[in-house]
Amino acid sequence: MNDPLDLNEFHWLLTIVQSIDVGVVVLDRDYRVQVWNTFMENRSGVQPKDANSRSFFSLFPEVDREWFSRKVESVATLGTPAFTIWEQRPYLVRFKNYQPITGQEDFMYQNTTLLPLRSTNSEISHICLVIYDVTDVATNRHQLQAANAKLQKLSSTDRLTGLYNRGHWEESLKVAYARNQRYGNATSLVMFDIDHFKRVNDTYGHQAGDKVIERVAEVVREHVRDSDVAGRYGGEEFGVVLSDTDKAGGRFFAERLRKAIEGLEVLHEGQGIRFTISLGVADLSRPSISHADLIAWADHALYASKKGGRNRVTVYE
Repeated sequence: MNDPLDLNEFHWLLTIVQSIDVGVVVLDRDYRVQVWNTFMENRSGVQPKDANSRSFFSLFPEVDREWFSRKVESVATLGTPAFTIWEQRPYLVRFKNYQPITGQEDFMYQNTTLLPLRSTNSEISHICLVIYDVTDVATNRHQLQAANAKLQKLSSTDRLTGLYNRGHWEESLKVAYARNQRYGNATSLVMFDIDHFKRVNDTYGHQAGDKVIERVAEVVREHVRDSDVAGRYGGEEFGVVLSDTDKAGGRFFAERLRKAIEGLEVLHEGQGIRFTISLGVADLSRPSISHADLIAWADHALYASKKGGRNRVTVYE
């Protein structure tokens, strides 16, 4: 740099590097720090004089040394930049998050860029690491995902019971039916409703009726597997799609559920309410046209249970 303009440019560049709101670190090929800007000083608490010539890995022991070294060597060999984004790797170096708006995050989410720096002889003897604070972006994305998940849950679940609503439950049954038709895996359906539920409402009131329905849903959740789909079909009627289960397995599940409900007592305003359920079981071991056939068969079996005296399980034959 022979003229004042070059010196000015150099001074300006240093000022920019120190004042920009990103981390700038220059490393030699032995990963020793050569440049350490104000962003890095403020976030790490390490002053430039203490960082200078220190190993990057000694300053940040949390860095995956093997992965980072491989990344740097690729940049040095190919002479092209490399990038990381927070979705793949939340951070390179662990800095605390001090942003007031996004204070719920414990650490700073980061995107990073690795740039090859050529010497005057065109050799790549240094690598520039740039660290961007993207905590705002990550937090907003997480909040949006949480909101979408909540909306999805609200749209697919019954508000009173927390079980799937009829629309989602029936769509799940359609999927199970299609899988059965294609692969032949056993699928059964249990339909049941609460015996004399109108009497519960008339005797104890609708709040007591809601409490009974909620308690039934809790028992159903305790008995189903993760692969099963339990839902409220309407009013006091429920349905459970049992995957990889034939009608014998369906009967076994239904009988366990029946006994569990029979042993319940729901307390409401100091009064104990006891009740039973009637259940119908059907599977896809016979020819069918659509998922609606399975519903009709299970419903037919449920009607037979009610006609036969209630508090019993009937399998559609």
